[in-house]
Amino acid sequence: MKPQKNVSWVVYQMNMVGKHTGMNAVCEQSEWDAMELARPGYHTLIKSGITDEAEAERLARGTSGDAILRKTRDQLLTKPLESPTLGRG
Repeated sequence: MKPQKNVSWVVYQMNMVGKHTGMNAVCEQSEWDAMELARPGYHTLIKSGITDEAEAERLARGTSGDAILRKTRDQLLTKPLESPTLGRG
């Protein structure tokens, strides 16, 4: 059985040409170090030192992929429906 190596994960925001903000991504710390060495400051580090890959993926994803919170029938019935106002004076 091979001993497991300790891997540290990084979440960063990719710089996308022509876009104001890029997507979040996950990589191993060693990969981040290589990217920073090649192009310092090109991507934005969000968090490093994450020991669990699944945690890093959740952080990178943010709320994307979360379940949509739906209102129950009771919640819908307790709030009065808003009617559009007519432009009559």
